[in-house]
Order: sequence, then C-alpha cells, then structure tokens
Amino acid sequence: MPRSTASRRRASSAAPPARIILGVDPGTLITGYGVVAKDAGGHLSLLAAGAIKNSSRLPIPDRLLSIHDGLLAIIREFTPSEFAIESSFYGKNAQSALKLGQARGVALLAGMRCGLPCHEYTPREVKQAVVGNGGAGKHQVQYMVRSLLRVYDRPLVLDTSDAIAVALCHLHRRIVTTSGSSRTWKAYVTTHPERVVR
Repeated sequence: MPRSTASRRRASSAAPPARIILGVDPGTLITGYGVVAKDAGGHLSLLAAGAIKNSSRLPIPDRLLSIHDGLLAIIREFTPSEFAIESSFYGKNAQSALKLGQARGVALLAGMRCGLPCHEYTPREVKQAVVGNGGAGKHQVQYMVRSLLRVYDRPLVLDTSDAIAVALCHLHRRIVTTSGSSRTWKAYVTTHPERVVR
C-alpha cells in the first residue's frame, strides 16, 4: 500500500459532486495524485491529494507495481469519473525519459482497467490552463492550486500540486469547450468569483 504525503478526506457536502477527476503526475520515485470534484453549481473541492512514494533501492518492476496498485486503490475509494495525466516531455536524459514513460504506462493502465476515460496534457498545457503562463514554475503552479481550491494550510509537495493542476487543467478544458470563454482558471475565477468555495 502506498505512503501518502497528505491525508485523504472526502467532501463534506451531502449532495454528490457532478464530476470527480483524478489527476496524476507520474514518476517512478514519486507519483503525485489529486482528486478534484466539481459539483452541479460549478464549485471546486479537493477530495484527496498525496503521493505514491518508492525507494530508489526498489527494482523498477516493483516500483511500477506500487504505482499501479496505489492508483487502483485511490480509484476504488473515490470513484472518479475521469482520469487526467501529465504527458511526457523529452529531455536530454534518455534513461529518465524511459522510466517516466513506464510510470505513465502503468498509471494509464490503472485508469483503463477501471473503465475511466483517460486524458493527457503536456506540462505547458497544464501551466497555461492553471496559471495563464505556459512557462510558469512549479511554485507558481502550487500557489494557484492553493488559491483555486482554498487549501492554503494543507501540506502539498510539488508532485502533488502538479497532479492537482492536471485535474484542474482537464476541468478547465471542458469549461472552455462548452462555454468558449475564460482561457485560464485565473480568468475564470475573476469572471465567476461566486463559484469559488470560501
């Protein structure tokens, strides 16, 4: 069973949320996850957030099994309706890119095994949607995640806030597709302050 950097919690609202998105930031050592709900009124809430951690001494197959089983457990507990994951970007280190691709593969497998629609977004797409700047840093992403979900005091490692941002990116893409407005979450909140849970 994976160790989590943040305790899981369920929404306190009596009405079931209209949509629940599991966002994932994959990695063989740390795989961040965030479960974000959007209710029928458009309000956002964070149901769960944390990270599946693996020791660097573990063989790669064992790490991949930990990621797969950990995400399956999260999916079964929170029953998300959709799965969103950060897609690979190609750096100079081929070995690192290979390991990242393996982590993404088992994460996607967990989502597909549970029958979830799976969506992929590049790091730039995620940053553009959440911060309004495709070149934003991880701390800027974390700041916007905390602001949008009102979780200022909750411990969040960068891998976890990145995963939450992936979920928010997916929700935002659906808002843009259906309404054709508000190109970023920052612009959306400015236009619709009544939809932010305070």
